[in-house]
Amino acid sequence: MSGLGYDLDRETALVPLGEGRFAVDVSDCWNIGDNPNGGYLTAIALQGLRSLGHHQDPISVTTHFLRPGSGDCPGELSVSTIRAGRSVTTARASLVQDGRQRLEVVAAMGDLGRVSDGGPSMTIAPMDMPPPEECVERDLLEQGVSLFISSRVDLRVHPSMSEAGASDTAETRGWIRFADGRPPDTLAAVLFSDAFAPSIFALLGRVGWVPTIELTVHVRARPAPGWMLGRFVTEDLRDGRMVEDGWLWDAEGTLIARSRQLAMLLPTNAD
Repeated sequence: MSGLGYDLDRETALVPLGEGRFAVDVSDCWNIGDNPNGGYLTAIALQGLRSLGHHQDPISVTTHFLRPGSGDCPGELSVSTIRAGRSVTTARASLVQDGRQRLEVVAAMGDLGRVSDGGPSMTIAPMDMPPPEECVERDLLEQGVSLFISSRVDLRVHPSMSEAGASDTAETRGWIRFADGRPPDTLAAVLFSDAFAPSIFALLGRVGWVPTIELTVHVRARPAPGWMLGRFVTEDLRDGRMVEDGWLWDAEGTLIARSRQLAMLLPTNAD
C-alpha cells in the first residue's frame, strides 16, 4: 500500500473511532463542480474495507450514490464484514456527512497478487492510441463545469474525441495517472473508472455535471506502474439516464478493470 506522502492516501486517511467507525476529512481537491468525484468517495470507502484486515484488493465494487458528497467537510465512515472467506471477503461501507448518508458500498475483496494455477484465459486487448504527449489535457475540454480534480489526476484525451459535440459516437479514450506520481494500484483502478470526462461529451457537447446513480467496477489484476489507458462508451440514453461501459488497461496492455455506471444527464446551458 502507498504511503501517506501521496495526495490520495492523505485525502482518504481514516481516524478510527471504534466499532467499525472512522472519521474522515473529505477533500474538495477531487471536486467536479461543487461536489467530490464519486470515484474518490468510493476510494474512501475502500480504505475502510481494507482496514477490516481480510483482503486488500477490491475485485468487485458497487457504489450507490444516495446524494452528493461535500468537499472540505468532515464525514464518518462505517464498515462491516458481511462474510469473510478464504479467497473473497464481502463487506459493506457507508459514508455520512452532516447527518445524511451520501453513499453505500458493497464490495468483494480478494488477493490479486496470487499466482494463477493456469487454466483457460480470455481477455480484451487495448485499442490503438496516440501517446499521452499527443493527447489533449482534460482541463482544455469544454465540459461546462470546473474540474478541481485536475490537480489530482492527469488525464489526456484522444484528440479526435476532445472537441465538444464533434463526434457521431458517445465514446472517450484517454490516458490517466495521478498528478503527484503515485503508482497505480487496485484502489486507483476503481477511482479511475469514474474519473474520465463523460463519454456522452463527444456526442452532445457541453454536458456539465453527470452525476452517477450507481457504479460497478470489476478489477481483474494489479496494474503495472505508469499511465493507464481507458475507453468509455455510452450506447444507452433514455429519459435523462445513461449507461456507460468502461475498460482500463495498464502500461503493459493488461486489462485491469471493467466498469458500468448508471448516471443522470444534467445539461449545462451554453453561454
